[in-house]
Amino acid sequence: MPAYHPPLRDIQFVLNDLLDITHYQTLEGCGALGEDEVAMILENAGKFAEEVLAPLNKVGDEEGCHFDNGKVTVPRGFGEAYHQYCDDGWQGFGLPTEFGGQGLPSSLGTAIGEMMGAANWAWTMYPGLAHAPTTCLLHGGTPEQQQLYIPKIIAGEWAGTMCLTEAHCGSDVGLLRTKAVKQADGLYKISGTKIFISAGEHDMTTNIVHAVLARIEGAPKGTKGISLFIVPKNFGECRWLTRRSQQRKLRLHRKENGLERFRHLRDEL
Repeated sequence: MPAYHPPLRDIQFVLNDLLDITHYQTLEGCGALGEDEVAMILENAGKFAEEVLAPLNKVGDEEGCHFDNGKVTVPRGFGEAYHQYCDDGWQGFGLPTEFGGQGLPSSLGTAIGEMMGAANWAWTMYPGLAHAPTTCLLHGGTPEQQQLYIPKIIAGEWAGTMCLTEAHCGSDVGLLRTKAVKQADGLYKISGTKIFISAGEHDMTTNIVHAVLARIEGAPKGTKGISLFIVPKNFGECRWLTRRSQQRKLRLHRKENGLERFRHLRDEL
């Protein structure tokens, strides 16, 4: 199995000499991100790619994933690398600090992703796919959805995917047949078939957050009628966390506004 050595000098040349990343220091929250700090970040990312990810190519090729009784088991060492990656802060590198991310420039994250992918593309697909639901939630999710899902994904407790393509339409997603029917509680029931769901099932996390394209009843045909839904694999875990968050709010209201207010809110829930 060939070894991987990160091209740090080439990357630093592009960033420093061609792109002049001194502008990073003008970005909010990046005032201390100078050339030395960037070099340190790249060095540590390269070390992880070379020493942790590259050796997993061999075990990944020899073992592969296993599907048994509806469960997928990843190759030995993949899960440990995933959690180390998240614990070291790489999963939330370019994501807002308010959700547990690093709040650092996405362009620098692209250089880091290049090293990870070059070292082990099969493994890199797992954390890479989690950017789909986090990006969608950041730009279109409610504050409650953002607080529920994004910190869990950044921490590596939950993973993510994209569920876009269907067998009959390929890249022409406007032809999709997946339906979304609104329920009495305001949620949607999703029914349909998707293909090519990279990292769609595995045993590295307790939950997987799927970003699913579907069409609401009565929506126009074509791409204009498509909606995007967050569909967690383990919906019960999300329900429990939401309820716990609501209970914390109830306790706060009880402390601030008295017992009668607490009872009123409890009845509403």
